[in-house]
Amino acid sequence: MNQPLSPIESGTGLPFGNVMDLLLDAICVVDARGRYVFVSAAFERIFGYTPEEVIGRPMIELVHPDDRERTLQAANEIMAGQPKPHFQNRYVRKDGRVIHIMWSARWSEADQVRIAVARDVTELKRAELMQVALHAISEAAHSAEDLLALFRHIHRIVGKLLPANNFFVALYDAKKDELSFPYFVDEYDPPPPTQSLDSGTLTSEVIRSGQALLLTPDTQVELPPRVRPIVGRDSLEWLGVPLSGQQGVIGALVVQSYSGEVRYNEQDKALLQFVSTQIAAAIERKKSETRLQYLAQHDQLTDLPNRELFHDRLRTALTKARRDEQQLAVLYLDLDRFKPVNDSHGHDIGDLLLREVAARISQCVRESDTVGRIGGDEFVVLLDGISLPEHAAAVAAKIHAAFEQPFELAGRLLQVSASIGIAIYPDHGEDDKQLLRQADDAMYGAKRQGGNRALTSGTA
Repeated sequence: MNQPLSPIESGTGLPFGNVMDLLLDAICVVDARGRYVFVSAAFERIFGYTPEEVIGRPMIELVHPDDRERTLQAANEIMAGQPKPHFQNRYVRKDGRVIHIMWSARWSEADQVRIAVARDVTELKRAELMQVALHAISEAAHSAEDLLALFRHIHRIVGKLLPANNFFVALYDAKKDELSFPYFVDEYDPPPPTQSLDSGTLTSEVIRSGQALLLTPDTQVELPPRVRPIVGRDSLEWLGVPLSGQQGVIGALVVQSYSGEVRYNEQDKALLQFVSTQIAAAIERKKSETRLQYLAQHDQLTDLPNRELFHDRLRTALTKARRDEQQLAVLYLDLDRFKPVNDSHGHDIGDLLLREVAARISQCVRESDTVGRIGGDEFVVLLDGISLPEHAAAVAAKIHAAFEQPFELAGRLLQVSASIGIAIYPDHGEDDKQLLRQADDAMYGAKRQGGNRALTSGTA
């Protein structure tokens, strides 16, 4: 076919072209080179382009970039004589919206053209995707190991609903008035620092108002004076929805675009709002699980790892030390004359002292080391990957030096010291129980010698 389709009289007396223009589906004719030679009137309603704007234009230019490769493959198969009655792909409308199209297409060998009928199935596809998304969010809430893993799942799920290359999750802690960004993926900007709700950002406004916010070059939104100018690179399109949980708004989901090729609209806002409630529930569930797990593994008074978690970390460190042929050390620490503090000043002061002791010990070790409380006034320290046994003695000396400064507690100055026992892997034990027992014995040896000292296993 070298010329556009000519009108043909139908049985009703109407030109065939006029009949096609009454159809809700679009009729498209594409030549062997992949260029439009005819489109019916419905093409403009579905794709946003008038026939004059597309005749002679390559069909593939209107296809969503992610679907172009398989669309060209399908076109080649059609031209090879394989009709496609139910082929689906995505197109980008003239206004930037992504639409889903169901095609029924075949090749006319006589005319050397592909003839296809296009039906807009965007709403049907959207409904299907929403149901799939809700199920996926529920699955993610159960399967994700932690919050970060859950956020990654949510990003992938949202990305199947609308463009989400630039996506972040903001969470708000009302008790601390802290707005944080635990998951932030952006092609230009790094994650923002933790800030208050009065920071004046678009995200804080979404959380404060509890209302979704869509900003595009085509929309006029009057923002409150408290919203400051954009920090970082200004996006062309910005869409944020609140995460509303059982206790109110806990945060926000945000997608943004720096390119005119990706546009957001009211339908996208409604879609993101629809899944946000389920996402908020998933986040609250995971936060609750994480909190319960944390409480089960940490001492409630000092917030240090408890006996169970310390043993677990020690076993993990031992496995690594055996594999890498490294040394590690366990320090067993017991406060000297702690009972008189409780008897003289009360348990509240004793608890304050234990918290301060935990803080000072933690300041004496590396981030990779572990400080735990295993009961009463007994603390343990895991020094992972030390080069020499002397390094453990140096840490013990550092702890003793830290204790030389009096503890100021509720207006009182208290002085305490500690007895420390040291055990080195592999010299003093091959497993966690042996090492802790050897360090404990060395600690009691230090006690017998008057306390306020450190002894290594075998020297007591």
